[in-house]
Amino acid sequence: MTDTEHHTALIEKLRQYDTPTICNAIEIAQGGRGFDAFTKRTMHSSDPAGPPIVGFARTARLRSNTPPTAPLDAVKALRMQYFEYMADEPRASIAVVEDLDGDAAQGAWWGEIHTAVHKGIGLCGALTNGLMRDLGDLEPGFPVIAGGVGPSHAFIHVVDFGQPIEVFGLKIAPGDLVHADLHGAVVVPPALYATLPAAIDKLLTLETFILGPAREPGFSVEKLADAWAKYEAHRAQ
Repeated sequence: MTDTEHHTALIEKLRQYDTPTICNAIEIAQGGRGFDAFTKRTMHSSDPAGPPIVGFARTARLRSNTPPTAPLDAVKALRMQYFEYMADEPRASIAVVEDLDGDAAQGAWWGEIHTAVHKGIGLCGALTNGLMRDLGDLEPGFPVIAGGVGPSHAFIHVVDFGQPIEVFGLKIAPGDLVHADLHGAVVVPPALYATLPAAIDKLLTLETFILGPAREPGFSVEKLADAWAKYEAHRAQ
């Protein structure tokens, strides 16, 4: 199997599960707790009932609260260079955008037009600590996981792109494999690309040792203790 085929198969596997499942499976693959490459704040999804976004990161930084200081022609040129960069990824990709104004951000980059444009040039969704708007009119099939919702674009403009960024405590570099949904986002360690699918399957099996008895009539603390013992024994295998 080529790298492209492997990446495609991995992404299709990851799209079947929510972000908490992926976090737990990474711990299974790593052999214990301590993994912390995930967002640390509540986030908002444009499509809470939809599937997760899974793809390789195309990164950028924006500002929304103050006007750009460069001449207008330079601002427009940088914006088109940003779109060229976003489109230049043959693999499934996500726009991952940091608003440098952080919690004080006043303008939304993600609305009806930009979701349609980004989907049209080949991306499958967006992750940002900034704002989104036009809820109900965002492009179908292009989920946005954002830090909040606001009515205006304010002075939103591109600062730069193609470098490491941070979204609510999660450091993301260009090319990182990102999984995101209404719970937040996680970066999948490259060292686990080969083993994560099996770890997901193992996790789902382990959960049945607890969930099965818990949902049966007559469940008790004694049965819980027995279920946990079976869970721990199989997890250690």
